[in-house]
Amino acid sequence: MISTIRFPRSAALAAILATSLASVPFVALSASAQDNSGLASEVQKKLDKKQFSSVKADVDGSGIVTLTGSVDLYEYKMDAEHRAGKVKGVKGVRDQIQVAGPNIPDQQLQEKLVEKLQYDRVGYGNEFNAISVGVQDGVVTLAGHARTYVDRDSAVALASTFRGVKQVNDDIEVDPTSMMDDQARIAVARAVYGAPQLNRYFTDPAKPIRISVQNGHVELYGVVDSKADKDVAGIRAKGVPGIFSVENHLQVAGQQPAEQPGK
Repeated sequence: MISTIRFPRSAALAAILATSLASVPFVALSASAQDNSGLASEVQKKLDKKQFSSVKADVDGSGIVTLTGSVDLYEYKMDAEHRAGKVKGVKGVRDQIQVAGPNIPDQQLQEKLVEKLQYDRVGYGNEFNAISVGVQDGVVTLAGHARTYVDRDSAVALASTFRGVKQVNDDIEVDPTSMMDDQARIAVARAVYGAPQLNRYFTDPAKPIRISVQNGHVELYGVVDSKADKDVAGIRAKGVPGIFSVENHLQVAGQQPAEQPGK
């Protein structure tokens, strides 16, 4: 007679589960490592461009991508971060990419950027942008006022593609959008440039008297040749109907500070 030993059903189940689960942690860890490796590979494919040849992507267990290496322009650093963030499965991006390129003295870099911005968006209401440039250790800070988001983005893009710029901080304030403010800008521009002694500032697209309007409040920026020109511009702006206040920030040539909005 053959004796059969029967385990209680619950005990048998427990034994089976214990045996099965013993290998699960190793399988899970292996799958997770493969997922991370695959995700890093997908990110690296998105960075398969000449400008990203020195950039490396690593992915941790939470789906966070860390980008390291170097690029020649700040624009490339931002583009790499954008490309990595678009990959499916990426939860976030740590951008530790260094911007190489030449090291240009801050004052020289500032002057070059100001000159470039003077001609940016000429023909598209450039005289209504008053954007200042500050530079410290290659880090550029753009501030002041822009008439539209397009004007702001254009200024940021210009700085980002400039050699020697290590980082760009965007502190530009976009003026409120309203029909009344648009009409006020035109009216103030006509009043200011309508003065015979101020008309010459309009004919030089690089050096207009810059006019910012925010909910009926006017701010004047730029560089003029004399205190008389500054005073006349302020008086003409204040004389426009519907203007609540005028802040005259115009600088007289030779007396402007190192940082000057809308130089």
